Amino acid sequence: MTDTEVFSFDIDAPRWDQTTFMGRLKHFFNITDCRTALLPDSRLDEAKALVESCRAGSLPPGTTEEQLHYAKKLYDSAFHPDTGDRMNLIGRMSFQVPGGMAITGCMLQFYRTVPAVVFWQWVNQSFNALVNYTNRNAASPITPKQIGVAYVTATSTALATAVGLNLYTKKAPPLVARWVPFAAVASANCVNIPMMRQQEILNGIAVTDENGNKLGQSTKAAAKGITQVVVSRITMAAPGMIILPIIMQRLEKYKFMQRITFLHGPIQVMLVGGFLIFMVPAACSLFPQRCSMAVSKLEPELRDSIRSQYGDTIQRVYFNKGL
Repeated sequence: MTDTEVFSFDIDAPRWDQTTFMGRLKHFFNITDCRTALLPDSRLDEAKALVESCRAGSLPPGTTEEQLHYAKKLYDSAFHPDTGDRMNLIGRMSFQVPGGMAITGCMLQFYRTVPAVVFWQWVNQSFNALVNYTNRNAASPITPKQIGVAYVTATSTALATAVGLNLYTKKAPPLVARWVPFAAVASANCVNIPMMRQQEILNGIAVTDENGNKLGQSTKAAAKGITQVVVSRITMAAPGMIILPIIMQRLEKYKFMQRITFLHGPIQVMLVGGFLIFMVPAACSLFPQRCSMAVSKLEPELRDSIRSQYGDTIQRVYFNKGL
């Protein structure tokens, strides 16, 4: 690639079509690559500097298109799309596979006693709260008090669901008891994500036209984006937490598995990892990151404001739904 070609390279243009599921799947396979979580901050900062240089039209001599694509991959995996700030490691989507497989595997393994259920649900909700906060729409600030309320509410919901169902299923078939962790995770996600992003629901999120020009704040756009995130998160967890208990139930009938009970936990952790390697990008790809909504479905005040200024030239608004 020549210097002139590098200079004209649009680094923010999607490599894959973001209007299709397969295009988004390729994109999220790229940025949720868990290997990027192992890179030092200095390497990530170098990638950010290269991305920003490309945006400014000034690049080091000899920079190739492949280097630019890799720098953008690291930038998208580690820096918040709204603020450009480096996200904490545990909250990044690239950490979902190693973090999620360890916690989910332990939830599926240690489900029989109430203390174990309480501990692992607390660990999981602490992890989820950090992920939800990290991947929020950062244009809507949230106070430490609101973060605390969201965390306590979601954790209480998960614990109440898990402990309640754990006691209720004592006389149920063993497989039903194995599904209790998923029920707790799904119910908690319905609370944790909206609570952690309550400012967006109360005050709205910024909506723009197709070219990124801000048009106003919309609570309906926030509700749509958050709903899609809840669906994505539950979908992300579902296959591993529903199918794996069936697999383990059958495997544990074999004598060789009965001789290695101490390995059941590590086995479940590794199997969950196998599910999450695919399900993290697949769930993130269910809906476009840059979500859109018809102007006609916005709040009356915002809708009238847009139509009074732009007439019928703007039919849809766009916003970052978060992850």
